[in-house]
Amino acid sequence: MKIEKVIVRKMKMTMKSPFETSFMTQQERIFLIIEAYGEKHVGYGECVVSAYPYYGEETASTAFSIIDEFLIPLVIGQEFNHPDEVNKKFARVRRNNMAKSAVEAAIWDLYAKEQGIPLAQALGGEKKEITVGISLGIEDDTNVLLESIEGYLKQGFKKIKIKIKPGKDIEVLRVIRERFGDIALMADANSAYSLEDLPLFKEMDQLNLLMIEQPLEHDDIVDHRKLQSELNTPICLDESIHSYDDARRAIELGSCKVINIKVGRVGGLSEAKKIHDLCQQHQIPVWCGGMLESGIGRAHNIAITTLPNFIIPGDTAPSARYWHEDIIEPEIVMDDQGHIQVSDLPGIGYNVVQDKLEKYTLEKFIYEA
Repeated sequence: MKIEKVIVRKMKMTMKSPFETSFMTQQERIFLIIEAYGEKHVGYGECVVSAYPYYGEETASTAFSIIDEFLIPLVIGQEFNHPDEVNKKFARVRRNNMAKSAVEAAIWDLYAKEQGIPLAQALGGEKKEITVGISLGIEDDTNVLLESIEGYLKQGFKKIKIKIKPGKDIEVLRVIRERFGDIALMADANSAYSLEDLPLFKEMDQLNLLMIEQPLEHDDIVDHRKLQSELNTPICLDESIHSYDDARRAIELGSCKVINIKVGRVGGLSEAKKIHDLCQQHQIPVWCGGMLESGIGRAHNIAITTLPNFIIPGDTAPSARYWHEDIIEPEIVMDDQGHIQVSDLPGIGYNVVQDKLEKYTLEKFIYEA
């Protein structure tokens, strides 16, 4: 598999409605799409950055700089027998995981297409369908949130994730429990709290939550160990896990009981698979978090979720949850039982619609061997 050409697109898409977390409100998405060309096929990857360095340190601008100056020179004109070789080649570039993931994802898609197999099969996945949850941003009006939850439960979503922040946490969760009973409910704090909030987490511990995601600092595993030791509710680590070694250390310390594997955050599908295998060995369940992806990123998330230890419903909601129109066809859809069918077509299994890709492209950069 020789990489003959790479195209990098800077994209801008507007979501249907604003999405608020503890660190920002987002509606306009600035991100990158990578196209990797072989002799006969094109592979697509998505760089799941935003315009702001608030979730992680990367932005669309910094990711483009790393891809342009360092990553493309490592792959353009090069022969690869397997995409895992890309992960190893990129190891000399420290962090910048979302940039790495985007280029590697395009090469994984290209590899699967050249093999004539679905990306899920190339990764070793066997599921024919995946189970889906929904992630809901912070709402000023709790009644609006309750109405949204009711609607999503009727649609079939199997897990409800609520973003929380100080002042919008325990009372909101209590109201949800009172209204909907023992639904699969979790809280995502996006690093908004500290160990001083232990009394608050003790209250949450009484609500039978599926998990509390990343309650403490974005780079911490020590204080999370202290918090987990005080709670029955599983702590799920997200921002703290950037690599196999991060996951290994967190598991050894007892810092969590669940890990959220985001392909972009950990640097690509190869690293995500390694973390999955490690967690499976230690009986730590995993799930696939979302980064407000377009259909290209969602297709990669579907593929990785077919691995067996992804036993908790992920955030890979249908295209229509976020977009008036997606850049793939068919758009990703969910049945009324909360399942998305895994495509049996080669690669990501969806066609990228070129006129829509061009419609949302701000800038395009072409690299040839």
